[in-house]
Amino acid sequence: MIEVPTLSGVAALGGQGSRRPLKGIVLAGGSGTRLRPLTGTLSKQLLPVYDKPMIYYPLSVLMLAGIREIQIISAKNHLEMFRSLLGDGSQLGLELTYAEQEEPRGIAEAFLIGEEHIGDSPVALILGDNVFHGPGFSTLIQQAARRLDGAELFGYPVQDPERYGVGELDSEGRLVSLVEKPAVPRSNLAVTGLYLYGNDVVEIAKGLTPSSRGELEITDVNRVYLAQGRARLNELGRGFAWLDMGTHDSLLQAGQYVQLLEQRQGERIACVEEIALRMGFISHEQCFALGRELGDSSYGNYVRQLAGRAARSERADTPAA
Repeated sequence: MIEVPTLSGVAALGGQGSRRPLKGIVLAGGSGTRLRPLTGTLSKQLLPVYDKPMIYYPLSVLMLAGIREIQIISAKNHLEMFRSLLGDGSQLGLELTYAEQEEPRGIAEAFLIGEEHIGDSPVALILGDNVFHGPGFSTLIQQAARRLDGAELFGYPVQDPERYGVGELDSEGRLVSLVEKPAVPRSNLAVTGLYLYGNDVVEIAKGLTPSSRGELEITDVNRVYLAQGRARLNELGRGFAWLDMGTHDSLLQAGQYVQLLEQRQGERIACVEEIALRMGFISHEQCFALGRELGDSSYGNYVRQLAGRAARSERADTPAA
């Protein structure tokens, strides 16, 4: 069962001192070189992860946070593929826009590309090849959004922290250090590809010095907030799964994880139609129409069944005349 609060509980997400809702960005750029030849002509984020495109997984996370205005950033030759799949998002109750990343110049470049989209709102950035799943996850990110006053990061324990940006917490759970790919890690908490920031992240990104590779590093953004005492690392502990689908093996493992849970539980992970329905973004009639467009696939049948249950529940809750 997807644990999704009603829309009324998340409609006013935003940082302290501001009632502006979060804007969302999915960074679906990069050339996917580690996944070639699969990515010879296709964006990595459009590859299948069991029963749905990879982009559904990060998109669903932003939707669970109550975010409806979302920009997808990708390479020019991939943008039309995303538009063909998702359109303007209105069928899901979203407002989707698209922006070009000429070439990968680091994660933090997303804030420069997305400056107009962000406007004067806080923003949530998620990497397009990340899967998050676990009990209470939507509640966790909504709580992080409500108290947002700087940077809200999410840490996940890994066996090989030297491959990631690593956060160190003190005995009281406060973030005290951030190191990118440390030779001798001071903790096993990898900073995942989900980041929530105040609106000042745009100016912080503009002030960054590119790395030796010419990239704007997201860890440098996070260090600015840490130095200001405005960075928090939320631990994703036992029972959570965070998967980064950057290699053939990790892509296969993510698909197997989703397959196992869906077949055992009979419910879908990152079903954007279901989340849109449960969040109140769309009606059960709209959900049924989406399921009908999906044809006789098992995914389409699932969406139509959801819509049918929602319709019956609504009728049962309607007082007799």
